[in-house]
Amino acid sequence: MIHVSTDKAKLDVLFIQNFLKDIYWAAGRTIAEVQICIDSSVCFGIYENDTQIGFARVITDYVVFAYVMDVFIAEEYRGNGYASILIQAMIEDPQLQQVKIWRLATTDAHFLYQKFGFTSLAHPEKMMEKMMEKI
Repeated sequence: MIHVSTDKAKLDVLFIQNFLKDIYWAAGRTIAEVQICIDSSVCFGIYENDTQIGFARVITDYVVFAYVMDVFIAEEYRGNGYASILIQAMIEDPQLQQVKIWRLATTDAHFLYQKFGFTSLAHPEKMMEKMMEKI
């Protein structure tokens, strides 16, 4: 049985860090850094029975803005629609229902997020960033 939970006590931090440390957007992220990210975010674990098979987190102020980060499904579970289940759970989460603007960055999963109404920025010229180090 597949289910999604926001209970941080259920998260397998080592499983999350093991995946993130080797992926392009989070390469080298330490277990301590992963824990700080978890502590500072609304987190979503997706589970097959009691085994965590994926993760996502949202940084938010709960009213105006939410930023989706670190979305993944373990490789052996891909191709079953689990990422869609995870994204749907995030968007429908009761504590995030007032959020007006959702954003994310992706290099290779545009098709997934487009199914949930994400589009390219309407005015990318208004966006700015400051990079302190390479991510």
